[in-house]
This record gives sequence, structure tokens and C-alpha cells, in this order.
Amino acid sequence: MPEILLTARAKGLSEAYTPISDHALHAQIQPCSSPAKAEEPQVIGVTITAKETFEGVIRVAMPVCPEETRFFLPGVIYGTNRGEAPLVVDSQAPRLRKEGDFPASPWWMFRSDRLSHPCAFTFAGGRLAGFAASPYYVRRDGIRTPWEPGITGEFDLYTGFGCSVEKGEVWYTLGYENAPWFFLDAHQYFPAAPLGENCIRLQKGESIALRLYCFDLPAEDERALHIPLQWVYRRFHEAPRRLCSVRETVTDIAAAIARDAWLPEHHCYSGFVFDRGDHFEYNPLPSITWTNGLSAAVPMLTSAHRLGDENIRQQALDCIDHIVHHSINPKNGLPFMAEKDGAWSNNGWWYDRQHIPGHAAYLVGQSVYHILKAWEREKALGFDHDEWLDFAARVIARTETSRNSDGEYPYILSDRTGAGLEYDSFSGAWCMAAAAYYCLLTGERAYLPRLLRSEKWYHDAYIRHQECYGGPLDIDKNIDSEGILSYIRAVRCLHEITGDEMLLDHMRDALHYEYTFKFCYNSPIKVPPLGTAGWSTCGGSITSVTNPHIHPMSSSVMDEMAYYLRQREDDYIRSRLTDTLLWSCQCHATYDREYGYGKKGWMSERFCHSQGLVKERYPDGTLASTWFALMPWACGSLLEGLTGAMWED
Repeated sequence: MPEILLTARAKGLSEAYTPISDHALHAQIQPCSSPAKAEEPQVIGVTITAKETFEGVIRVAMPVCPEETRFFLPGVIYGTNRGEAPLVVDSQAPRLRKEGDFPASPWWMFRSDRLSHPCAFTFAGGRLAGFAASPYYVRRDGIRTPWEPGITGEFDLYTGFGCSVEKGEVWYTLGYENAPWFFLDAHQYFPAAPLGENCIRLQKGESIALRLYCFDLPAEDERALHIPLQWVYRRFHEAPRRLCSVRETVTDIAAAIARDAWLPEHHCYSGFVFDRGDHFEYNPLPSITWTNGLSAAVPMLTSAHRLGDENIRQQALDCIDHIVHHSINPKNGLPFMAEKDGAWSNNGWWYDRQHIPGHAAYLVGQSVYHILKAWEREKALGFDHDEWLDFAARVIARTETSRNSDGEYPYILSDRTGAGLEYDSFSGAWCMAAAAYYCLLTGERAYLPRLLRSEKWYHDAYIRHQECYGGPLDIDKNIDSEGILSYIRAVRCLHEITGDEMLLDHMRDALHYEYTFKFCYNSPIKVPPLGTAGWSTCGGSITSVTNPHIHPMSSSVMDEMAYYLRQREDDYIRSRLTDTLLWSCQCHATYDREYGYGKKGWMSERFCHSQGLVKERYPDGTLASTWFALMPWACGSLLEGLTGAMWED
């Protein structure tokens, strides 16, 4: 049985955690079962009884190897959260360091719903160890009970998870703290609050029971995390609600975007649409892709194909043609990132967060990938757009010369020469995805050897260690769930070309990494409108360790999940795909103002599942758990996933 240490902190007293006996608490710890297989946990039961009334937080610790330990709290801590990297950046997130100033700390604690799965693990010394436990408690027949699927009752209290690189421990708490800092977002953070509503209260003589599902298994590398994580998923899995069909979802969303967001004078959709009652207010948010442009237009094009709607198709074609014909930088042959007042440049809304000026590889590669998808789908219906394919070919010819000696594509490319200026990021994997897709569609094979070398580099340098950073441009190379989506697309294309089974292994590894951000249960959200609309967290993925909200981007790779399942049967990936599909069909408004704003079919980017990013307010000043806006790019992530294999299925 692993060593279990119990400490507590009482409300209104010292901030230090001391042995529970100091707080008149008594514990019984006993094994409940032993694992039948190496990948199964040992179940340990803990019962804590108060000899006197107690109000505070109780911490359950499992000591592990303190040297060179890497921690994994899914959705919030990966390794050290780049604790070794420079700390002075614009976008802040919790970092683990034995010594260092904010945002670094040797320990962190979080409310359980900040994590996508209720568990905490470590990798050190060739072993993967840690535990899972219930994310919250309910009152059932007057008895405080740890929630698991099938257990019903009135919500009682949140639990918490944490870790300490200094002590070499993972933590589970009854009650919770967000400490030593609470991150509302990457730019608003506050010292840990005094204990209050986050406490557990035990009356004299009252007991509380908990179960720890403890793992300890050999591990070649950090990918061993997915052995216990699959068990945690199955133990705590709670499917998303079933709300709309695929056709209903696509119809509602596409109609809303075409009706309410199209800006013909800009040849694109508005990045934000706000309903002001008697009129709409628009924020175009110019961007060639990612947060506007092709990431909205191409899914709208595929939606038009599925729905047989020529008006929607013509809007999408206008946007795509405008970008193809006008966006290229004549100095280097790469597309500019944004257009404002008729002038093209790289000055998108994120520009001042770049470390150096230039073209962002994230958008360069993604724009080409989207144009290739549009070309493929139009050609299948008998429409030729040779200029689209030529656009892709010319840009790829430039990006394929930009790799460094490792085989990694740039983060930023020069706006004068197109040369790579900055690397060390997952961002450029979009260039790999675009080139791999081009090779698949055209039969071009000259790029293939270098593409395969780059694929191996990204897998071994980032995915193997469960630490993919430097995807989106607004989080200063913190760890995220977005960048991996480009790699998943690239590996799918490369496997289609080569049939190499190792590429399927790598695709599985990448999907598994993305699933660490994807909720496995439906968290009891307390803030409206999500908390009152019946909205489900399961199947949605947390954006990054920096932006603590769920957004829909991971829904865009449902085709790739389906492709994997056509090659290999995998119950785990199939269940995750089903979660993603159901989640994607329950996020938009099914009637006007269902989420307190907007029209039928509207959906924003932001779903605040926990305390992070809860900043939007109703007119009366109360907090809301979503943005009050229609955001076509976010809708596009759903439409891209729903208009492919999911429509056919």
C-alpha cells in the first residue's frame, strides 16, 4: 500500500498544513482492493472523523520520488508547465520551480473542476504514480457521499488537487484552495483567498469517507500517463447530453452565421456579433484564419455543400477568393495575416504579443490547409479552382525551405525574405499539415522524406513528453491543446500516403494527448447560463493551461478520429469521438436568447466550466459563464467536424 499522509488547515488560523491530529481529526486508512492487472489501481479507503468541530481544508498526500519529478494534472499542469523557461512574459500561467518568483512556485493547488479528469500523476525514475478521486461530494439521504457516475444527490462541496515539486507529492483535498495564486485568466491573478466557502465543515463526531484509486507502474516515458488516464476516464465517464442531431446543428449554426455575421463589404464574417436588442454590433476582428477568415469560411462552404444552400456557398467562395487573390506578400510569397481598411499586413489582433515581427507560421500553414480542403470539396462536386491549388503550391514551396536543422518549422517567418526567425514551438506544425495534405491530394512526393523527418521530430520532442507548447500566438508558448490538432491532421495525411503503422501509433499518441484536455464527466457548473441550461462539459476540451475555459476547436478533428477507427478498432478513441460528437451538438442556442443573448444558432468561443475567465456580466451585474457573442470561427470548428464523416455516419 502506498504511503498516505494527512494534514489539514483550519479556517481563520495558520496558513500552514499540519498533521490532522493538531485539528482534533482522526483517520482510518485501509486497502479496499488490490489490482488484478498492472494497469488497474489499488483502492484505498480513508475515513476521517472529527473529535471537535472542524472547518477548513483537509489534504491527502501521496509522496513520490522528489528528484526530477514531472507532474500531470490533466488540463492544468504538464511536467513543470515550462517552469524552466523564462518567466517574464505577457500571458501568465502556473509554473513549477523549486525556486523562483511569480508565476513560479514549488507547489500548486486547484479546485477539482479546473482539471479535465479528477486525478494527479507523476513521472520520475522510470515510474508513473499517482491517484484519482471524486471531483465533488453530494448529499444523499443526508449523508455526504463522494460523487461517481450513478450516484445522485444534492451538490455539497468541491474537492481539489495539487502537487509539490519541493516535497515530491501529489495532493487531493476535501474542500479546496486555489493557491498560492488564483488565475482568473492570463492577465488577472490574485493571491490565495482566505478560507471561506471553499472549506469542508465537520461537526463533532461527524465522519467523511473517501476513496483513492492509487497507481504505480513502470513507464518508459510520459506517455504511460494514458494507461491510468484511460481507467480514470472509464471510472468517471458521464456522457454529454443528447440535444440536437448533426443536421439540426449544422442547419441552425450555418443559417445564423450567414444571416447575422456576413459582412459583404469586407468579404468575410464578423469575428464577433453582439445582439444589442434593436441592432447588431460587429467587431470584424480581421484575420486570414484562426479567429476569422478561412476558419469560418471553409466550414461554411462544407456546410453549404451538405445543406444544398447556394447562398451560403457564395458567401464562403467570396471570402476564399478574396484571400487567395489579395493576401500574398509580394516580398516573400507568403500570405499576410490580416486585412484592415483594404490594407494587408501581419498586424492581426495578436501582433503585439509576438516577440518579433513577421508572418505567423500558425496562420500561414492553417490558411493553406483550409484552402486545400475547400479545393478538395469543391472539386468533388465538379467545381475547379486552379488558382486555389496554385496558391497552396506557391506558399508550400516557401515554407518547405524554412525548417531548422531539427526539422522543425518556424514560429515566425520574416516579412521580407520568408526565412525562419524564431522556432521552439508547435506552431509551425500547421505548415507540415498543409504540405502533407498537398502531397496527398496532388501525388507530389518530393516533399515526403522531409515531412516524415519533421513528423518524427514533433512526436519525439513534444508529444512523447506530453508537453506541446507554442501553438496559438496569444499565450506566450505556454502549454495548450490547439497545436496538436495540426499534427493530428498531418499524420493522418502521411499515413494515407505511406500506410506506415508507426504513423498510426503516433496519431494515437497525439489523440491521447488531446484527450488530456477533454472532460470525462459533466461538472456541476454553478454560474449561469451554462449552469442553468443543462450544458455538458464532457466532450469539450480545455483551451490551454493559460486560458482556463472550454472551447470548440478540438471538434474540428472528428474526421481524423473517424479515420483512425477505420484503420484500427479502439473502444477508448471511439468513446471519445462519441463524446465529442454529442458535445458539439449541444453548444449552440436552439432558440432565441437560450443562453441569455443572441438568436437561434448563435454560439461563442468561451464556455467557462470552472472559476477561470468568468468575467462576462448580465445587465444587472451578475456573472455569466460564457461570452455574449456569436463567433463564426468557433462555430466553424463544430461545422468542420460535423460536415465530414460524422454527417455520413
